[in-house]
Amino acid sequence: MYTAHPDRYADMPYRRTGRSGLKLPALSLGLWHNFGPDRPVDIQRAILRRAFDLGVTHFDLANNYGPPPGAAESALGDALKADFAHHRDELIVSTKAGYLMWPGPYGEWGSRKYLLSSLDQSLGRLGLDYVDIFYSHRPDPETPLEETMGALHSAVQQGKALYVGVSNYSAEQTRDAARILAELGTPLLIHQPRYSMLDRRPEDEGLLDTLDELQVGSIAYSPLEQGLLTGRYLDGIPQDSRAASDSPFLSADTVTEDLVGRLRTLDAIAKSRGQSLAQLALAWVLRGGRVTSALIGASSPRQLEDSVAAIGNLDFTADELARIDAVVKE
Repeated sequence: MYTAHPDRYADMPYRRTGRSGLKLPALSLGLWHNFGPDRPVDIQRAILRRAFDLGVTHFDLANNYGPPPGAAESALGDALKADFAHHRDELIVSTKAGYLMWPGPYGEWGSRKYLLSSLDQSLGRLGLDYVDIFYSHRPDPETPLEETMGALHSAVQQGKALYVGVSNYSAEQTRDAARILAELGTPLLIHQPRYSMLDRRPEDEGLLDTLDELQVGSIAYSPLEQGLLTGRYLDGIPQDSRAASDSPFLSADTVTEDLVGRLRTLDAIAKSRGQSLAQLALAWVLRGGRVTSALIGASSPRQLEDSVAAIGNLDFTADELARIDAVVKE
């Protein structure tokens, strides 16, 4: 039987999410990969237990996480029942809907029909009465935003979600979503954008400025840029890496000689700070407190521990930031 570590809240920083009363751990565990029938259940359970013991109280999912779609929610549901039944009120569980889940015109995007049906299915797989955060996973170019935001509002009104968020929305779309939700009486809690040292679009396109203005929280996904910002690619492409597979998220063509050179320079900066490259990348996303939380994945408890160790040094000098920018933006 799992017994949670008594000092699990001793070291992890918790940051207030926008202007809400909700605090999130600086690092949250994303179940995008590594949680499905192709992974040993004991490893999955060990990762979740170790995460909670280290103060990672937020588990982030989406309806389509797996593979196959739905598998990650089912895996977490089993773990919640086996290990965390007495800790539900210490956990933040989030899920999303927006990408393809079932055949036909009602199986994806942002209609009221799809979002609320998907949430019911997610709750069934998770074995929960409610999730803490329910997201619109991507904007729907054909469904009126009023309908999509109205469905999120209904999820809160029905007691199936405590808070709502959006992911992959532009700054303008986020502003409109926040306005509609405010008119309905359900505030926009959080935005989940892709953001890393190598992907500065939330900065360049004004999203972070918009979130600051709206007092909406943020949680960055892919802060390690699909594994590029780890030590795996410092000598090229390992045979067992994501870039060497048929992954749609990272191709071998991405790992150029120029990129490898830049990664090595970033690794040298990390070493000068007493960090691994992954720890540097996570600390960079969290620098200054502008981002509420960063999502990490893990294939083992040891990998999780390495990522969480990033919280030991989240401060940067102006010179360090300038050196990083020089490497990335050159």
